[in-house]
Amino acid sequence: MPVISFKYSDLCTLIGQDVPMETLTDRIPMIGADIEHAEAGCDDMSVEFFPDRPDMYSVEGTARSMRAFLGLETGMKTYEVKKSGSEVFIDKSVKDVRPYFLCGIVRGVDIDENMLKSIMEMQEKLHTTIGRKRKKLAIGIHDLDKVNAPFTYRLAEPHSIRFVPLAKTEEMDMEEILTKHEKGRDYAHLLKGYDQYPIILDRDNNVLSFPPIINGSLTTVTTETKNLFIDVTGFDRKAVKGALDIVCTSLAERGGKIESVTMHSGNVTFQSPDFTPETYTFSAAECNRYLGTKLTPTDMVKALNKMGLDAKFHGDTMHVTVPTYRLDIMHKVDLFEDVAVGYGFENFGGVYSLRQTSGGLEPINSFSENIRDVMVGLGFMEVMTLTLINDKDEYEISKLPWLDNVRVLNPATEDVTCLRTYLMPSLVNILKHNKHRDLPQRIFEVGNVVRNNVTEAHLCAMETASKVSFTGIKSITESVLRELGCEYELKPTDIKTFIDGRGAEIYFKGKSIGMFGEMAIDVVTGYEIAHPIAFLEIDLGPIIAEHKDTMF
Repeated sequence: MPVISFKYSDLCTLIGQDVPMETLTDRIPMIGADIEHAEAGCDDMSVEFFPDRPDMYSVEGTARSMRAFLGLETGMKTYEVKKSGSEVFIDKSVKDVRPYFLCGIVRGVDIDENMLKSIMEMQEKLHTTIGRKRKKLAIGIHDLDKVNAPFTYRLAEPHSIRFVPLAKTEEMDMEEILTKHEKGRDYAHLLKGYDQYPIILDRDNNVLSFPPIINGSLTTVTTETKNLFIDVTGFDRKAVKGALDIVCTSLAERGGKIESVTMHSGNVTFQSPDFTPETYTFSAAECNRYLGTKLTPTDMVKALNKMGLDAKFHGDTMHVTVPTYRLDIMHKVDLFEDVAVGYGFENFGGVYSLRQTSGGLEPINSFSENIRDVMVGLGFMEVMTLTLINDKDEYEISKLPWLDNVRVLNPATEDVTCLRTYLMPSLVNILKHNKHRDLPQRIFEVGNVVRNNVTEAHLCAMETASKVSFTGIKSITESVLRELGCEYELKPTDIKTFIDGRGAEIYFKGKSIGMFGEMAIDVVTGYEIAHPIAFLEIDLGPIIAEHKDTMF
C-alpha cells in the first residue's frame, strides 16, 4: 500500500487549524490508513493509505478528507472552474497507441519545497497504483509559462523529434531516450512493437512530454513556477479523468485556480477538466442490513457528510452526490462502507462476552493438515500453485477427460483463461520450470479445483526421476488411502494421460474419486520434460464427508 510522507505542520496549515498530533494519529487510521511514523515533537509524518483512496495520496488530499472527517468542513468540496481559452488538439493517430488524453490548467500556485515534494510524490504514487506503473495512465505536470497554446497530442517517428528530456542537458530523439535515459530504459517496454511514439507539443513545436516515458526539461516545475499545465494519457478514460481530477483538486487545495481547456478530438469538442459529480441512490434499510446497524436516514446523512459527500433523503431513499476524485465509489455498497466509516467503526459492536473460549481448526482444515503430514512422511515436498490455468495445459497436452470449466471473461494473458478442474497440470508445470534441478523430484499439493461451479479439495502427488514405475506410484497411492482410513477399489483405466496398461482409477463407495499411474510419453514431452513422471490425484471431498468426524 502507498506510504505518503509529509510535514505535520504542513498538514495543519492545509486543514486550517492546529490539530493535536494525538488526534490525528487516532482519527487518520479510522478513515482507512495506518500510521507509519508520527511522534510528538517531530514534524515528520508517514501514513500508509489503503489502495482504494487515491484521492488521499498527497498531503493536500489528506487534509481535505480530514477537514470533513473531523467535522470542520463537512459535505462535498466544490471547485470553481473557469475557461482558460487554451485549446488542445488530439490527432486520430494516437487511438491505436495511447488513445485517451485529458488535461487542465491550475494558475496562481505558490510552490514551496513542501508542495514540490508533495506534487512529485503524488504523481509517482498515482503512476504506481491506478496507473499500473504507467501502463494504464501516465501524468505530466508542466510549467505553463514556458510553452504556448494550442497544444497537440499526436504520434511521431522515433527519430523525427529531438528535445532535452527531464534531468538531462543534451538533446535526444525518442529512440535514444528509450535506450540511453534511465527512465526510458525503465518504461521502454510500454512502447514495444510500435513504430511511432506519442508526443505532446506546443504551438512552437516545443516538447512538453513524451508519454508515458518522460517530460521535456523545458517545462520542469520548480519553486519559481506559478502556473501549471497537467496532462494525463492512458488506455482507460475513467482512470485518466480520475487522475486528472485528483491532481487538479489537490493543487487547488494550495490556493490554485483551476481552468479548463478546450479539447478537440475529431468532430468532438469538450472542456477538461469537468467536475460534474456522480449521483447515487440507495435504501437506508438495505444499508442497515448490510452494516448490522439501526441508523436513521439523518444519521446516514451526517456520516456521509463526514466522508466528504453530499447527501439527502426522501423517506427510505438516500440521494448521494459523489465528487469525481472519489474513484473508489463505484456501487451502492461503497456508499454503505462510507456510512460505516463516517459513523465510526469504534461505535460498532455490542456487549463483549467474558466467557472463556478456545479456537480450533475447521474439520476440513484439520483433515488437510493431516494429509500434508502423511505426504511429507512419504518423502514429498509441498507446493502451492494458482487456481487459474489455460485449456492447453489443462486438457490439450494432458489428455485428461474434458470437464466444463469456469471461464475468465477478460483474461489478462493466454496463460490464465479458466479455473482448473485438475491439480495435475499445475504440478507438472512446477516440474517443467525446475528441469535444471537434481532428480528425483517429488512434490504434492492439497488444493482446490472448481467443477460444476463448486470448489472441491483435491490431493495430487507427482514424482519425476530417471526411472519411475507403476508399482511405485501404486504403493504411494495405497499408503495414502490406508492412512485416510477408507475402503477403496482399484480398476484399470483407458485415460490417455497414462501409458497404456499403466494407469488405474480409484473407486470409493462405487464412485471414481481419482487416478494414478505412469504419464504417457507424449504427455511428458508435451510439457517439455525429458524424464518419466508418475502421479496420483484424489478428490478428497467424498472421503472428508464420510470420515470428517472420526478420522485421525
